[in-house]
Amino acid sequence: MATQHKVGGEVDAFCTRCRLTLAHTILAMVGTKIARVRCNTCNGDHAYRSAPGTTDKPTPSARSSSGSSSSSASRPRASRSSEEKVIISFEEQLAGKDIANAPRYTPKDTYKVDQVIHHPTFGLGLVTAVRGNKVDITFKSETKTLVHGTGGGAAEKPAFSPPNAKVAAPADKPMAAPADEPASPSSDSVEG
Repeated sequence: MATQHKVGGEVDAFCTRCRLTLAHTILAMVGTKIARVRCNTCNGDHAYRSAPGTTDKPTPSARSSSGSSSSSASRPRASRSSEEKVIISFEEQLAGKDIANAPRYTPKDTYKVDQVIHHPTFGLGLVTAVRGNKVDITFKSETKTLVHGTGGGAAEKPAFSPPNAKVAAPADKPMAAPADEPASPSSDSVEG
């Protein structure tokens, strides 16, 4: 029987900082899948990675006990493929896209889903999600969340205005008192 996990509960997971399988607190879930956890040892937050040797896929015996075993065993392989994950390679995702004219990434530009961009550090990427001023871009090695649409027109940017400096006299001479105030003797002078 599978345990029902919930946010705030505990689960054994592989800690990326400690490099061990340790107890973690569940921080976020997507549906029934654990998304983010916090290590109870080092307090590091990271994506959930199941303990090595465990899987969230049901075992063949669990699958056969959940339904009639004769119907699942006699099902053809093609009908089972709808239950399995389909993994599309990065190259397959870029197939048919205009890679030669991919714009160079800059946070000032705005991007849309399925747009190909060229990042100076990560290389070619495909925009997979847009959320406000952030975009998820899938690169060959990983998916990154980057900002976009931060550049505005010249009217939105504040204009630089240098401070107005009043230069009355050279810096090594004391400034003259205004005409309406009497000049006071300097406290630095010593009579004697």
